[in-house]
Amino acid sequence: MPTPHVRPPSAESLGEAPGRGRLAGRRILVVGGGQRTFDPATDPIGNGRATSMLCALEGAAVAVADYSLASAQESVDLIARDGGTAFAIQADITSEDDVRRMIDEAVAGLGGLDGLVLNVGIFGQTGLRTFDLAEWDNIVATNLRGPMLCCRYGLDRMDDDASIVFVSSIAAKKAGSQLVAYDASKSGLAGLARHMALEGLTRGIRVNTVMPGLVDTPLGRLTTAGRPERASAKGPFGRQATGWEIAYAILFFLSGESVYVNAQTLAVDSGVTGL
Repeated sequence: MPTPHVRPPSAESLGEAPGRGRLAGRRILVVGGGQRTFDPATDPIGNGRATSMLCALEGAAVAVADYSLASAQESVDLIARDGGTAFAIQADITSEDDVRRMIDEAVAGLGGLDGLVLNVGIFGQTGLRTFDLAEWDNIVATNLRGPMLCCRYGLDRMDDDASIVFVSSIAAKKAGSQLVAYDASKSGLAGLARHMALEGLTRGIRVNTVMPGLVDTPLGRLTTAGRPERASAKGPFGRQATGWEIAYAILFFLSGESVYVNAQTLAVDSGVTGL
């Protein structure tokens, strides 16, 4: 591959672009809207927090759900600082009861639901023989079973013509991460998303998937700590993505700009999966 040109970040890449009202009046639940902590002093923004903040910036009322209530509340506080409307929900999406309660709280707090972002993902050991079955089961329960439960209880509560966005990973397409359980769970999202798009057809509920590549987030830095070679992987644009760049792809699928786009996957990876 040719030596990459370093693609300079835009105002959108840095979270500095103004809102344009693209989600005005919308009611969005972001599952995984907090973020991990790797180094509080230097952590960049994660995909979920950036998505929560961007939805609010674009005019939506946002329910921010996360396993950590404190992390969800941090996202809500940042939204409030910028004049947006949001509230936090604690939920463990491996728990059916928690998912049911989360949907109930989101619908009650927002006054309805016409957007759902499923930004969840955990990983474990690399390789085939290094993890135990409990780790495998937990990863699959979080990354695949959890989104299924969110759709099972969320679809019927959503308004007609709503939008669901799955957040997957290019690990669903490439085995380079060596994270067997993570890769398998993210690959499974493709089949789940297709079925959810079919379920939503009669009510105009669109279901699409954003598939990030290498992103500089706290979770990404945690991954790099276990696999230092990841730090040198820059991709065709000569750098890793920002959480904001993933959030803008999610925003497209939530907004009316993608009203005729359904059951599709968008890789936000600077071309890694296409070149």
